[in-house]
Amino acid sequence: MTDKIRAKLNEQPHRWIFQFGSILLLFVLMLWSTTTLQYKGSSDQMTIVKSIITGIFTPDLEFLFNLTTQGVPYLLLETICIAFLGTVVGAVLAIPISFLSATNLVPYPIAIVGRIFIMAVRTVPVFVYGLMFIRVTGPGAFAGLMTMSVCSIGMVSKMYIESIEDLDIKILESFDACGCTMFQKIRYGILPQLLPDFTSTIIYRFDMNLRDATVLGLVGAGGIGAPLIFAMNAYRWHEVGAILAGLIVLILIVEYISGKIRTKLARG
Repeated sequence: MTDKIRAKLNEQPHRWIFQFGSILLLFVLMLWSTTTLQYKGSSDQMTIVKSIITGIFTPDLEFLFNLTTQGVPYLLLETICIAFLGTVVGAVLAIPISFLSATNLVPYPIAIVGRIFIMAVRTVPVFVYGLMFIRVTGPGAFAGLMTMSVCSIGMVSKMYIESIEDLDIKILESFDACGCTMFQKIRYGILPQLLPDFTSTIIYRFDMNLRDATVLGLVGAGGIGAPLIFAMNAYRWHEVGAILAGLIVLILIVEYISGKIRTKLARG
């Protein structure tokens, strides 16, 4: 019996040959691709790299703890406000759009039109929205808020639709059997099912908007991004280090709080 098993094993294809050949081919291609790299280093470039690293790891503490409108705390607060208000406005506007795009609630043609609209909103990059609103409202925090709101509609609506289409219809049928009104069905049958998913989606989108609001400052849409790019262009690396330190602390705090809220929602 053992000899038969060994004979069958010997008849199996030797896959290690193919795997070894694939790894070898990949290694050769990687080596070949490095032939196009050209390094034009100089002592000046190494000095710039050294100054960047030194500036980032030795931030300007006076700028970091400056409590005026020009300091890091105020700029971070402005960034949080842009991200928060943009998330709230986008989440509220996404509710009717998502209900009109759910195939289990509205006729299929209407749902398709809503989904096409959502897809069109999600297609445009955040930078394009930022430049458009800056042309309309001028540079500032309001342009960032409008950009965050429109960008939030696309993703939040898509997540809302998935939650709405996963509704347990049997619960609503039981409320109909009990003679409940439409308000009671919404209050006790629909909202308890949708609220945890909606809240989790909003928190996740706020995390994304917080990072996007930082980048939007590069085009003048408010927040801490503009001072960051100005400091980099002026080679003030100590200020760059202070801004990055503030951003790291802010992201860690928001991530901790949002994680606690998501855990609470998951456990009920």
